[in-house]
Amino acid sequence: MKLEEILQRCDHTLLLQGATWDEIRAVCDDGIRFGTASVCIPPCYVRQAKEYVGDKLKICTVIGFPYGNMTTKTKVFETRDAIENGADEIDMVINIGMLKDKKYTEVEEEIREIKAACGDKILKVIIETCLLTDEEKVEMCHIVTRAGADFIKTSTGFSTGGATFADIELFAAHVGEGVQIKAAGGIASLEDAEGMIARGASRLGTSRIVKIAKNQKVSEGY
Repeated sequence: MKLEEILQRCDHTLLLQGATWDEIRAVCDDGIRFGTASVCIPPCYVRQAKEYVGDKLKICTVIGFPYGNMTTKTKVFETRDAIENGADEIDMVINIGMLKDKKYTEVEEEIREIKAACGDKILKVIIETCLLTDEEKVEMCHIVTRAGADFIKTSTGFSTGGATFADIELFAAHVGEGVQIKAAGGIASLEDAEGMIARGASRLGTSRIVKIAKNQKVSEGY
C-alpha cells in the first residue's frame, strides 16, 4: 500500500495534556501537507484550529476523554460545544464501568444521545479494548451498531494498551452494516498500519505515520 493511501486514513493526533497552540498548529500544518483524514486535538483548541485550517482539513476532537465516566449530560454538552466550535468529527469514550455492570441499555442510550448531538457529523465510539473481555468487545460491536454511531474505535492511547490485530478482526466479524473501524494506540510503523487496514480498519489514530512521511521526505531531499 502506498504511503499516501495510508495517510488518507490517518487521524493525525495530538492529545497530550501539555500540548500548546504552537504544537497544535504544527499538527494542522502536517495534516494539510500530508493529506490526512483529520487532525484529532483537544477540545479547547477546536475553534482556533478550525479558523486556522478553514476547509483544508477536518478537525476531530474527543469527548469524555480519556476515562469516559462523566455523566451523559456532561458528554452531550461537550459534544454540542465542540460542534459549535467547528468540530467535524467526535471521538467519545464509553462509560466502561457501566459496561462492566452490564448496563447495556444505558451505554447504548448514551451513545445514541451523543450521536443526536453530533447531527450530521461523524461519531466514533472509543471502547478501550485493553480493559475489556472479548465478550464485552462483541457486546459493544452490537451496541455501537444499534446506537447508530459511525465508527467503533479501539483505544484512547492513554490506558494500558492500544490497538491489536486480533481486536480489529473481532470488530470486523461483529459490527453491523455501515459501522466502520478505527484502530488507535501504539500504531508505530507502516507494517502496523497496513496490518490494521488489511484486517478491516478504515481509520487509524496515530501521529507516527506522519513522522515517517516527514522522515521519508527528508531522505528524498525535500
